[in-house]
Amino acid sequence: MQIQVVKSKIHRVRVTGADLNYIGSITIDEDLMEAANIIQGEKVQIVNNNNGERLETYCIPGPRNSGEITLNGAAARKVAVGDILILITYGIMDIEEAKDFNPALVFPDEATNLLK
Repeated sequence: MQIQVVKSKIHRVRVTGADLNYIGSITIDEDLMEAANIIQGEKVQIVNNNNGERLETYCIPGPRNSGEITLNGAAARKVAVGDILILITYGIMDIEEAKDFNPALVFPDEATNLLK
């Protein structure tokens, strides 16, 4: 049997932009994506600590060391600039593999979204 487990998490990043007229996705500083082992196009769950919204979309890399966290397309209606988010990705694996798996957990500076 296979189960779905947390693969990576970027904990408490601040929304820097919301672009309703973009085709969709979330733009994430590429340094944060690498630290969390998230790849371009990967599905991500977004948890908004400010309003309780939960949604899913896919990732696109933003400029390195920019701290960018921009919700694009319809997802832009679910956030406001300054909201605090938790970004989570999941992996599917065998139960035995999952017991020994360690997710990539990233805790960036909440004021700048940059790696500490």
